[in-house]
Amino acid sequence: MSVLVTGAAGFLGRHIVQQALARDNHVRVFCRTPKASWAALFGLKSEHVEIAVGDIRDPLAVDAALNGMDTVFHVAGVAGLWGPWKHYFQVNVQGTQNVIAACRRHGVRRLVYTSSPSVVFTTADQCGDDESLPYTHRWLCHYSHSKALAEQAVLAANIEGDLRTCALRPHLIWGPGDRHLLPRLLASARSGRLRKVGNGQNLTDIAYVDNAAAAHLLAADALIPGSPVCGRSYFISQGEPVNCWQWIDELLALTGLPAVKKSISVTQAWRVGLMMETAYRVLRLRTEPPMTRFLAAQLGRSHWFDISAARRDFGYQPIVTTTDGMSRLKASFVSEPTYV
Repeated sequence: MSVLVTGAAGFLGRHIVQQALARDNHVRVFCRTPKASWAALFGLKSEHVEIAVGDIRDPLAVDAALNGMDTVFHVAGVAGLWGPWKHYFQVNVQGTQNVIAACRRHGVRRLVYTSSPSVVFTTADQCGDDESLPYTHRWLCHYSHSKALAEQAVLAANIEGDLRTCALRPHLIWGPGDRHLLPRLLASARSGRLRKVGNGQNLTDIAYVDNAAAAHLLAADALIPGSPVCGRSYFISQGEPVNCWQWIDELLALTGLPAVKKSISVTQAWRVGLMMETAYRVLRLRTEPPMTRFLAAQLGRSHWFDISAARRDFGYQPIVTTTDGMSRLKASFVSEPTYV
């Protein structure tokens, strides 16, 4: 395949690039990272990949990057729980629309979009639900709202015999090299701000980064005429949930930090989140509040999903267990002790 990966400088994007290269695919990457930084970011020689530098919001740059491609993995996007709607909309929604339009112009056959389970997340527990869950209509952050709009655009763009699309919803991607989830968790713990939200019994899905990347390639393989994958979304995880706070304590222990002792109820965390959101809006603060309503619900409620559809429709199977993933993460701290 001739493969384009948007957002290739990100955590998941890098692993998709590496797995696509291992298959001897022709790989082109599209990201804002200057070419000179490529080897340092990816641990690869720049001649192994074709590099297109640009912004996903620029339709001309996106169009040029997709020229000649068979398959597109659209991973680029803005994450986080805070910031102006305009920014989330331009990057996550309009950027995705740029990708879809370029796919159609250049005859791209397969488009795999990296979505998020947050598109269906509510404030209630979600235990073993499948893809029949409707999109939520109570948006607690711009990220989940913009990802839902983008996912719907991708699925609506699926046309049998022309562009075939699907969306994957990996949950809490983690592993060595993570520069988002784990650093923020450790920083919060070291500052003394980390609190256990709820009774500590809530379960959550997680997805080791190699598994999430492999799911993308398997889904692309399955995007053939008549496949049930075409036009569908899929949850991706380890296949069994973990206790959220036990897992957090295990992550902290890997770097020698103590388990979380202090706690707060979900109701209290929700109220604190609401007050902080209000204050940050009034004061027009650009930094992310330490607590938001979305974060309170994520940390205090169970949210794990049935991945039977991904297993059935494109043969997804977690290749790295959670236990093995934790061992790999611990080993990475020895070779790259920046977290410790």
